[in-house]
Amino acid sequence: MSNISKEWLDFLREQYPPGSRIKLRAMKDPYAPVEPGTMGTLDCIDDLGTFHCTFDNGRTLGVIIGQDSFTVLPPEPITLKLYMPLTAELYRRNDWGDLEDNSSELDGRALRPYMGHILAALVRNRLPEEAERGIMHWYSRDDSVNEKVRSVVFTAEERDGQLWGVAECKVAGSLSPEEMDILKDTISGQASDGWGEGFEQREIAVDDGELYVHLWNWNDWSIQTEAERFGPKLAEGLPELCFSILKSTGALICIKRGEQGFYLSDWSTDDQETNAELADFNNEKLGVTSAQRQAMEVGSMLGWDIPGADPKSYESHEAHRTPAEAQGSDTEFGMTMGGMSLG
Repeated sequence: MSNISKEWLDFLREQYPPGSRIKLRAMKDPYAPVEPGTMGTLDCIDDLGTFHCTFDNGRTLGVIIGQDSFTVLPPEPITLKLYMPLTAELYRRNDWGDLEDNSSELDGRALRPYMGHILAALVRNRLPEEAERGIMHWYSRDDSVNEKVRSVVFTAEERDGQLWGVAECKVAGSLSPEEMDILKDTISGQASDGWGEGFEQREIAVDDGELYVHLWNWNDWSIQTEAERFGPKLAEGLPELCFSILKSTGALICIKRGEQGFYLSDWSTDDQETNAELADFNNEKLGVTSAQRQAMEVGSMLGWDIPGADPKSYESHEAHRTPAEAQGSDTEFGMTMGGMSLG
């Protein structure tokens, strides 16, 4: 296809996002065509309108509208979860079985024992017209979000010792950052003023009283993907790479931010003192400070979401160290894991 218009190209990319399945009927490649009937997965559509795909047999040829014969099937929806804090008010019953006038405020940790009651209530609150698409039934825009997001329902899930509200989304294809923002705004609106407003006004009968659960609240509320909410938080201010010395052998090693363990450098020598000089030289070239190096060492051993993986933990002490202390800390990385070679 030549001289494809931008409008037609935009339409193709909107209709057939990456992940769509391709079934080849015939290919007019004169040399090594892919066999008819072969299935593949669409990687992208280039500016010429060629469908670049990876076939299930490992081939990576492009197919062209008007030359090759093929069918494009939309990608199977995947589940995307967006998490939000849950809070509630619990009206307990007194010794006479009457509800108390004042409620107790519960956060996500205190709500864990009530998970079954809350899940059942969330299902009961769904309307018949929401059976197919959930709250997307009320989405009024005719745009790519409406096309890609097949359904959204509210549920709850226990993670990290507390109960979270979850918007469980069925999505065909991938969402751009702009589309994700629109989806989050839509769900936030439903959690605060639409669906969630009606839900929080309906009592949930529990063993010790009545519970009123809020999908949204004024204080410290946000809606985040699973990676944003629970993914490891790498300390700020860390370089992509630094060099260090393995205490057990004196070898020169490389540490990559966010990765567990280390890589044995191809520049490593049999002499620890030489390796220490190489580590200092390379770190200086990379602009890596001693505090950053210490944080990288700790992060690679113990995890990247702890205070020890933050260079700020060492910066206050840095100004008061003697030269001997500084040299000692630069050569005492006690990693015992196996490594890989990295130049």
